[in-house]
Amino acid sequence: MTKKSVVIGLANGLEATPIALLVQTATKFSSSIYLTTENKRVNAKSIMGLMSLGLLNGDSIMVEVDGEDEENAIAEIERFISGK
Repeated sequence: MTKKSVVIGLANGLEATPIALLVQTATKFSSSIYLTTENKRVNAKSIMGLMSLGLLNGDSIMVEVDGEDEENAIAEIERFISGK
């Protein structure tokens, strides 16, 4: 399992369109991918779960990835969330 703290770097945070793109990115990987805030942990492959987080630009989250392609998955998820 790999964990990494990431700061949201998307101008409007994680709203509907970026969430849909994040889910598409996450589903490319066989690893399980979760985003964790102070009080919630959701599957990054779940649109409804991600929408419930209400993440804004500058918020910090923990990305947890577990599986055979976890290193590639966490790198791509981090790039997307941080806006790089």
